[in-house]
Amino acid sequence: MKFLDQAKIHIRSGNGGAGAVSFRREKFIEFGGPDGGDGGRGGSVIAECVEGLNTLIDYRFQQHFKAKTGMHGMGKNRAGANGADVVLKVPVGTQIYEEDEETLIADMTTVGERVLLAKGGNGGFGNAYFKSSTNQAPRRANPGQEGEERTIVLRLKLIADAGLVGLPNAGKSTFLAAVSAAKPKIADYPFTTLAPGLGVVTVDTRTFVLADIPGLIEGAHEGAGLGDRFLGHVERCNILIHLVDGTADDVADAYRIVRGELEAYGGDLDRKPEILCLNKTDALTEEEREEKLEILRDESGGSVRAISGVSGEGVKEVLRLVADTIAARREEEKAESTEEEEGWRP
Repeated sequence: MKFLDQAKIHIRSGNGGAGAVSFRREKFIEFGGPDGGDGGRGGSVIAECVEGLNTLIDYRFQQHFKAKTGMHGMGKNRAGANGADVVLKVPVGTQIYEEDEETLIADMTTVGERVLLAKGGNGGFGNAYFKSSTNQAPRRANPGQEGEERTIVLRLKLIADAGLVGLPNAGKSTFLAAVSAAKPKIADYPFTTLAPGLGVVTVDTRTFVLADIPGLIEGAHEGAGLGDRFLGHVERCNILIHLVDGTADDVADAYRIVRGELEAYGGDLDRKPEILCLNKTDALTEEEREEKLEILRDESGGSVRAISGVSGEGVKEVLRLVADTIAARREEEKAESTEEEEGWRP
């Protein structure tokens, strides 16, 4: 299945049905009068967050969605049927924007969450509604209200606890395959990964979701390589694992390039907690390893982990650090939500 994380669609809710002008004229029944029924409500357009989807591919070949119009009212006080709603099913993590792609309408992060995007028009009143003591034979009825029409943008941001970043061929896919049951494509050429992938990692009975995104190169924020739009999939992550290829000639430059792209992208990605790892240490001599670790420490100003996705060296320790950070963040969020609930008063 092709991975599609952005789509622009046009939606329109249904018009309301018109009210009826009708009078009761039955030969052997007295007290005739107006009996025109009301029109039915037009269908609405609703977005619903469902499980089992991980892409917006359903909106690649259909971009126009229109709800049904309400039925018109009829005589004998019969109201028109309501128009059928249109439900847009989207995966968890979908954000819905206005056409300007800046105004956020909804951020759907929970299965079962529903958002009304376009409300159907109300049905018009039939002439029976207008009957009164001074107007016992009204000959008027209301038309139904028109539906709403708008263009929206769907943008998917995968829900993951941790994210893998680095240059192409830094070993991200190998790392993901080594620590989870995911089976990403692995090869010895750049840009093997063309779409983000997810894997569920288990370490010491604790589990978290790890996201692998396509590699960044210098100028990605200007569209170089695959660009930086896939960075949106790690915006929700609590921590980043930054992998630097240990076999690269200049590890300091590799580190600077990725950090520069994170900062240029925005979204506070450059401020997220980060575990910096020198990867592919199984291919280095002891002297090369120590030299490159020291270079990275000087460049980053922090600690650097030596790991190998192939041999498994240092991987468990990194996963434990990630799990600890995620657990701490979840505790903070839980405490914040508790404080908000305690602060509320009826």
